[in-house]
This record gives sequence, structure tokens and C-alpha cells, in this order.
Amino acid sequence: MKKSKPKYKQIIDAAVEVIAENGYHASQVSKIAKKAGVADGTIYIYFKNKEDVLISLFEDKMGLLIEKIQEDIRLKSNVEDKLFSFIHMHFHQLAQDHHLAIVTQLELRQSNKQLRLRINNILKPYLEIIDQIVQQGIQEGVIDENIDSRLVRQMVFGTLDETVTNWVMKEQKYDLVKQAYGVHSLLINGLMNKEK
Repeated sequence: MKKSKPKYKQIIDAAVEVIAENGYHASQVSKIAKKAGVADGTIYIYFKNKEDVLISLFEDKMGLLIEKIQEDIRLKSNVEDKLFSFIHMHFHQLAQDHHLAIVTQLELRQSNKQLRLRINNILKPYLEIIDQIVQQGIQEGVIDENIDSRLVRQMVFGTLDETVTNWVMKEQKYDLVKQAYGVHSLLINGLMNKEK
């Protein structure tokens, strides 16, 4: 499988850096190849084109984040802890790799409709984790059952996304991971079943 080959990872990691530093449109395949230490033609063994590189790097990095979140929340029993873990891991992953944060928050926002559809498909398992946490919260009576779960998903994702985008735009001048506490408090207080 392509993804298990060492050069695939080299190219993905190089692409994250090159796209973050130059922007998607100014990142030629030759720049990515040079950064990865491979010949230009090697890129095309693994990827169809530059768009495929962008989608693949998002799929690769998002897949790792989803795995880590699923492992961590499996160890938590209550909804509040699961939601905090979800938020904390999202922020931690992007705080650890500012190039990746720039790519996910700025460069993945392409106007190309096909690209957006592919990105949305990659996001589905991530959004399903939010749905699972919300459903558990409703079943346990912790989250108000009258709240539209699709709206909750949008609000949770939107809040995390905007928090990271703001941090990127402010050139990472503050601790993103510390924002997890405030974001968690805001979300959990908004979702709570007030009768409990």
C-alpha cells in the first residue's frame, strides 16, 4: 500500500511545510519534491496531482487525529470528560504543528467544489465522534434532549475551527491548548440539561 511506503510520509510532511509557507497556489510540485528530497516524478508515483497531495495530507493527518481521539475518549466514561478530551486533542494536535494548522485553517478553504466535497467526506468520521458524544449526553440526560444534534455538531465544530483559525491569524502568540478549558466550559454549559 502506498501510504506505508516511507517516501509517501516524506512527501506528505514536505507538502505540509511547503503549502504552509507558500500558500497552496504558489506551491509547485517541484518545491514539494525538493523539500521531500525526491525527484519531481516520484510525487506522481504516489499522487495524481497537487490537489491530490493536498487532499491526501488532510486525510492522513485527520486520520491520525481521529484515531487518537477515539482511543482517548474510549477511556473516558462521562460526556463532559469525552467532550473535553475531544477539544483538547484537537487543539493539541494543531498546536504541535503550526504548519499543519496553517494548511487546515487557511489553505484547505479552496473554492473548488470537488475539493470541498472530498474534504467533507474526510471530515465525516470526525463529525461522527461529536454525534456519539452528544447522543450519549442526551441518553444520560446530561444534554438537553430538545437540542437539535445536527446544530450541536455544527456549533462544536464551528467553535473549535474558529478558535484555531483565530490563533493562526494571530500568529500563534498565545497558548492554543489552554483555550480548551474555556471552550469546553462554554459548550458544556450551553448544552446542559438545566433540569438536572
